[in-house]
Amino acid sequence: MSEAAVRAVHEPSPGVPALEVNDLTVAYHERPVLWDLDLAVPAGVLAAIVGPNGAGKTTLIKAVLGLLKPAAGSVLIHGRPYEEQRRLVAYVPQRGSVDWDFPTSVLDVVTMGRYGALGWFRRPGRREREQALAALAQVGMVDFAHRQISQLSGGQQQRVFLARALVQEARVYLMDEPFQGVDAKTERAIVTVLQALRAAGDTVVVVHHALQTVPEYFDWVTLLNVRCIAAGPVGDVFTDANLRLTYGGQVPFFAGAAPVAGGVVPAEPKHPGRPVPAVS
Repeated sequence: MSEAAVRAVHEPSPGVPALEVNDLTVAYHERPVLWDLDLAVPAGVLAAIVGPNGAGKTTLIKAVLGLLKPAAGSVLIHGRPYEEQRRLVAYVPQRGSVDWDFPTSVLDVVTMGRYGALGWFRRPGRREREQALAALAQVGMVDFAHRQISQLSGGQQQRVFLARALVQEARVYLMDEPFQGVDAKTERAIVTVLQALRAAGDTVVVVHHALQTVPEYFDWVTLLNVRCIAAGPVGDVFTDANLRLTYGGQVPFFAGAAPVAGGVVPAEPKHPGRPVPAVS
């Protein structure tokens, strides 16, 4: 089946969430990192996942991608299991998790994004190289196409991985802290690309740590701390009360209000509601 035919079969249906997580529990050594998580991200939004360190943000992304096996629960991409929809999903991992000393060029790294569509027996050709160069142009890196990836700055490396995701022509983009360690110019360039994806009707889900930029960059947010504390439009969900519940009192920024002296408010229970049991 051709790539176009595959995309037609799996094209999103109106009204179906782009990402749906049901009763998801993930545990490390019998300790829950995500507990009984329910989440629905609508199609066509630029969504942030925020929460304190250890809240399970990266774990959630990896569980959606099937890189971690959950203890319970299920994940749907546009109404179908991820295994059936993997061609509609692109992933940008944390930059620190990548071996940047691997001897390959920028163009080759981006071209790798076409391998899933080519299958096992086809090698990338002129068309794939042209697609890779077009993606590099989108992120302002076409002049570095033949540079070794080890010779790039951190921000340039992040742009290359974003280009590799773009060349997949996905409908759902999952990104794990794409702004971490980049300069202001690169951050603005990445935001522009993500906003263009949203304008095209694609869904972008970003693990994000800078709370002060959430209202500026995103229109949907999930507040996560082992459980989903709240999820929805930024204007409805990104509130002082929800941030207190999410961060347990250590909140450096509050949406729509002046910062509290010292960035600290009276502590709230870290995990509101019933206690999280161990997973056997």
